[in-house]
Amino acid sequence: MTCFWEEKNMKIGNKIRQMRIKSGLTQEQLALKLGISGQSVSKWENEITMPDITLLPDIAEAFGISIDELFDLTVEQKLNRIDNKLEIEEELSTDLFSEYENYLLDCLENGIDRVRVLSLLANLYHHRIESDSRRVSKYGREAIMLDPSKKDCQWLLSKAEGHTVWDWNIANHSEAIDFYKKVIANDAGSPKSSMPYYYLIDNLLADGRASEAEQYLAEFAVLPSANPVMVDVYAAYIALNRHDVEKADRIIEECVSEHRDDTGYLFEAAQYYARKCEYEKAISFYERSWSIDKAPRFTDALYGIATIYKILGDRDNAVKTYDRILECLNKEWGYSVDDKPYLEAEREKSYLFN
Repeated sequence: MTCFWEEKNMKIGNKIRQMRIKSGLTQEQLALKLGISGQSVSKWENEITMPDITLLPDIAEAFGISIDELFDLTVEQKLNRIDNKLEIEEELSTDLFSEYENYLLDCLENGIDRVRVLSLLANLYHHRIESDSRRVSKYGREAIMLDPSKKDCQWLLSKAEGHTVWDWNIANHSEAIDFYKKVIANDAGSPKSSMPYYYLIDNLLADGRASEAEQYLAEFAVLPSANPVMVDVYAAYIALNRHDVEKADRIIEECVSEHRDDTGYLFEAAQYYARKCEYEKAISFYERSWSIDKAPRFTDALYGIATIYKILGDRDNAVKTYDRILECLNKEWGYSVDDKPYLEAEREKSYLFN
């Protein structure tokens, strides 16, 4: 298979020539900026050889452009590269963040693939929020350890890490609920999308608004794209929300009995028992869900198991579970030790030793 670099190398020589002339540089002047010979630049421009890939940042800097601008990338290729970078990289440099931000805002202004560009902008800013939140956690935690009465850092930590807050007027989810109700009301699709219902019902249940959750579950259940697993599971949570534990348990037990080889039902049963603090049952269902899933497997079940072991103070089994997560990320997903998902798992594992 031809790699990206090999596909583009036949065009980069001509691009360098165009940019050099535009910048008013001779081949020798450009070579001096790059610390190479003028003959090397001549060979690039005549497509006899191509620049070493490590020189690309310096070439781009010499012309005052981004590396992407050295290649004739399509909009789709550029958007894909941004998407992949956000997925893999734990943190973006200030320059790279600005480059992506400016490019996406320009796409937005020019009406290019508006939904995808808006989504990438949201992901770009959230990516920065995540990296900044890690710093808030680091410094806020240290300040609180030194001075437990440091109220401002307590508040910042709760915002950065998503802690529960006591005041109902702050902790309730009414704004999210109102938003998703509007999304559903304004959805002109036929049939409507099922996605907003998940978030609406989740937030209604979090606020104890079981009757409204039941109403929207009835609408959700008849949508062609509705996940039947969640129709049953939401019914159990509505019963639990109304303190009818016996009914809620019965719904979950009947589901896993009828769908004993369905990883979706087994995973949601694990979630249900974990929320009820029935940890042994939860681990059992997480393990069953994991064992029958097909590679490449999402690591949610293992994260659930690791969290339970942390709650129980069983550090050894928590460590072993994080090792399973790292193995899955590496062998099943191909992530390296420098990629964002791997680094996140490593960081959580390291917290066990602090």
